[in-house]
Amino acid sequence: MTQFTGSHILSVNQLNIDSINTIFNVANDMTPYALREKRTKVLDGAILGNLFFEPSTRTRVSFGCAFNLLGGNVRETVGMGSSSLSKGESLYDTARVLSTYSDVIAMRHPDAFSVKEFAQGSRVPVINGGDGANEHPTQALLDLFTIQKELGHHGQDISGMHIAMVGDLKHGRTVHSLSRLLCMYKDVKFTLISPTDLAMPDYVISDIENAGHQITITDQLEGNLHQADILYLTRIQEERFPSQDEADKYRGKFRLNHSIYTKHCKSNTVIMHPLPRDSRAQANELDNDLNSHPSLAIFRQADNGLLIRMALFALTLGVENQLQQYECPVNWYSRKADK
Repeated sequence: MTQFTGSHILSVNQLNIDSINTIFNVANDMTPYALREKRTKVLDGAILGNLFFEPSTRTRVSFGCAFNLLGGNVRETVGMGSSSLSKGESLYDTARVLSTYSDVIAMRHPDAFSVKEFAQGSRVPVINGGDGANEHPTQALLDLFTIQKELGHHGQDISGMHIAMVGDLKHGRTVHSLSRLLCMYKDVKFTLISPTDLAMPDYVISDIENAGHQITITDQLEGNLHQADILYLTRIQEERFPSQDEADKYRGKFRLNHSIYTKHCKSNTVIMHPLPRDSRAQANELDNDLNSHPSLAIFRQADNGLLIRMALFALTLGVENQLQQYECPVNWYSRKADK
């Protein structure tokens, strides 16, 4: 991808190393604005259409907050029932109309490839906030950004690292997109840990193998973590199962707590999770007893999501070089930079 301005961001397949580095560089530029050290009104008057037709907390609020922090306004539609899609309107018609009211649109939808279909009717850039079990490109970018930062603290690089992905790898769109991004680097080792029925899709495995990376597939957690630099956990995606009973069969199969981490992981293995983690007793794939562990990066991941989404808005609207021109002071109390 060589041109961001006016472009849709629908799939990680649009990206290459150069475009990823561009996004990361702009994301780093966003840090003082995210920490409220400065303000910028570079998108003053611009409107984000934040369309979330599937439940979301972090992603939806993160997109909206990212746009607000650049000075823009946000208009939200939440849930299928609150839109004319519930009346049979096509995605094309919805896009054609709502793009009239917006300068950029972020969209999540429960059906695979739905955001791509929507984008065909849009007259403004569309950013994929997750389309069913298919992809979640902004999550993959913030995950990769986090991996780069976390490994950098130990003098490591993405190329040559070892990542263990754990949980529902069949339905987890975050691991699908992240795996594709990691395929662009060199000598990455993958350990894929899941119940057999929830294994990573064959097409993702083929992408990993065709990129020349080493891959191990197993249904055993303990004993397969000791070499991992990154431990990426996912919850059981119960909304993708035909019934609650079917999802419950797998809940709690793989759990990470302080004891397991200490016994089976390196002392500096980075713990990641796209959130939300399922903290119910019968699930608890990532225990709260790791909350204060310095290697737990899940909240740093969420923080990085704000930076990445700010960067994508700036790039797609062509204002990434105008941030300082529209700066103004922060007039209220904030200690975000201290936390």
